[in-house]
Parts: sequence; structure tokens; C-alpha cells
Amino acid sequence: MKNQLRQKGVTFVEIMLILGIIAILSSIILPNYKDARAQFALERSAHKLAQDIRRAAEMALASAKIADPDNPGGPKIIPDSYGIYIKQNPGYEIIIFADRNGNDQRDGNDWEIEAIRLEKGVIVQNLSHPNLSINFKPPAPTVTFKTTFGPDPTDATITLALENNPTITKEIEVNKAGLVNVK
Repeated sequence: MKNQLRQKGVTFVEIMLILGIIAILSSIILPNYKDARAQFALERSAHKLAQDIRRAAEMALASAKIADPDNPGGPKIIPDSYGIYIKQNPGYEIIIFADRNGNDQRDGNDWEIEAIRLEKGVIVQNLSHPNLSINFKPPAPTVTFKTTFGPDPTDATITLALENNPTITKEIEVNKAGLVNVK
């Protein structure tokens, strides 16, 4: 009869044991969560940059017309080429541009379409060629690579990394055919 009168419940020791298990699991999971968030930011930035390169190619393929900033009320025009410019140091700069002087390289005469920002904590760690312009000339589009130093390359590799852990990287490769691949 005595056992039947006893109420069922959770003891203080059992509650403390459960809280201890939760604390141990939290201390294991939370540091990995921060690393995973940073790696996902790197992954998203790499895929976004690859998509931005493809967008420049699509604008050239479509022979997209843009408004002339020098003549805002005038007719829209098709630039000589569309491209993406990537500068690594100091800091980094990524710009989608319209080439208006036919040199297939980003310079002061070109029109900036959009400045691209990588996610916080992600940097351009390395370029296969310094100050790289990847250009797509309509209507085919023909792909050209230009750099400010040395001969013009036939392909490009852009390496993104985590700012606080540069050993974790993602590479974006662009070849002469305009194929963009994220590794």
C-alpha cells in the first residue's frame, strides 16, 4: 500500500543530470555551429560570384542595351562588352561593368553596372592573374581575360577564403569557353 501512495515525479538529481547532459552537448555543438555558419557564408559567396560572372555573360549573350550615363535621355545602347573586374589588393573590389571603349578591360571610361560585395568574413584570397577582367563580347559571346600585368591569360581562378581562417577556401574557375565552375 505504501508504494501505491507514493507519487510519481522527477527527483532533483534527475533534473540536474539532464541539465548536465544538455550543457555538455551545447559546449560541443555551439563552437561547431559558428564554424559551419562561416563555411556556409563562404559557400554562398562563391556561388553568388559565379552567378554574377554568368550574369555578365548572359547580358552579352542577350546583347542587353543600357542607358548611356553621359546621355541619360538618349537611346539605350549595346556596349562593346560586358565584364566582371576583380581586384585583390589592397582589400578587394568586384565590379560588373560595361566596356564602352572596346579594350575588354576595366578602366575609367567604362560604366559600372554593379559593385559586388561578398558576405561578411569572406575575402578574395588569391587571383590567378592580378587585377583581372573577364569580358564577354556580344553576340556570341566571345570570352577574353585581361590583366594589368603580363600577357593576357586564357583562363582564370578566383580563390575566396574565410578572413579569420584562410585555410578554408573555395575556388571559382572560368575557362575560355565561359564555363564557370565552383570547387
